[in-house]
Amino acid sequence: MNKKQAVIIVTLLALIVCMGLLATRLNNPLYVQGEGDKSAISLKNNDNKKATNTSNYFAEAKMVRDNKNAQTLQNLKSVMEDKNISQQQRDKTAEKYAALAMAVNYQNNIELNLQAKGYEDVVCTLNETKATVIVKSSEKLTDKQLKEIQSAVMNETKIKEVEVIPK
Repeated sequence: MNKKQAVIIVTLLALIVCMGLLATRLNNPLYVQGEGDKSAISLKNNDNKKATNTSNYFAEAKMVRDNKNAQTLQNLKSVMEDKNISQQQRDKTAEKYAALAMAVNYQNNIELNLQAKGYEDVVCTLNETKATVIVKSSEKLTDKQLKEIQSAVMNETKIKEVEVIPK
C-alpha cells in the first residue's frame, strides 16, 4: 500500500466517522422540527433546561471540534494536491493529515469507550502532548473515575498528560 492509498483510506474513515456523528445528532429526539429552518427544544421545567443546556454544550463542543478538524483536513488535503508545492512539503503535509485523522479516530474511540463505561456524555480533544476530557457529571469525580478516564485515554493514544474536567 502506498502513501496515496493510505491517505485515501484515512480520509474515507474520517468522513464515515463524521457522517455517523452527524446522523446521530440529526436523529436526536431532543430536537423538534419547528417553523421554517428554526429548531426548538421542548422543555417541561427548569431541571430539564439545565440538563438540556449541558447536553447542548456537549453537542456544540463536539460539533465545533468536528467542524474544525474537517476544515483542517480539507486544507491539508488541498495542500497535498497542489502541484506547485514541493514533494517534500507534500509528504510533510500527508504526515500531518494522517496524524490528525488518527487523532479524530482516537477522540471518537475514547468518547465511545467512556460512554460504554457509564459516563453520560464526554468530549475529548487531543493534541500532540495532552488530552483534555470533559465529562458530564453532577458530582465531583472520584479518584477511581479519574484513573479510569486516564487509563482509557492512555490505552488509546499513549498520551500520559490527561486533563479531566467535570461539567
